[in-house]
Amino acid sequence: MTRWLEPEQQRAWRAYVRMQGELNAHLSRRMSADSEISMADFAVLVQLTDTAEERVRVLELARLLNWEKSRISHHVARMEKRGLVRRENCGSDGRGSFVVLTDAGRAAIEAAAPAHAETVHELVFDLLGEAEVESLREISEKIFTRLTTGECAAVVARCDADDAVEVVPQESGCPEA
Repeated sequence: MTRWLEPEQQRAWRAYVRMQGELNAHLSRRMSADSEISMADFAVLVQLTDTAEERVRVLELARLLNWEKSRISHHVARMEKRGLVRRENCGSDGRGSFVVLTDAGRAAIEAAAPAHAETVHELVFDLLGEAEVESLREISEKIFTRLTTGECAAVVARCDADDAVEVVPQESGCPEA
């Protein structure tokens, strides 16, 4: 039996979908207008700057961004050509490699981040009160937890296992992994 959305749920869902699409489009346009990088570049650079060593395994980066292996590979190659990142082989594991932040990449994200933060304030947080911000965080965390644990995570793992991807065991001998 299909559990159809109630009218109020349908309105909320459609409002969310419209808002998400429009917000992503605005953020992408503003990032392009305000900096020399794209939102995809920014997402990669954020992941790299969030690590102490400013480097992440290629497949871990794909997992963190929810990107397919081919997308991460092509995007990192484009970023390499622009000098924002470089690849390094894992010395003790020939199958694995790292994406490493370069000085140019650090400069690019440091230049883009202030305008991006201001855009996020302008488009989202300037409209919300403290309680709404807390509600947004709680709702987002609750849905994220549902998507990343239990049966939802099992479905993703099964789908990922069906893809022909490189699997590098934790005990690969590469301490940086």
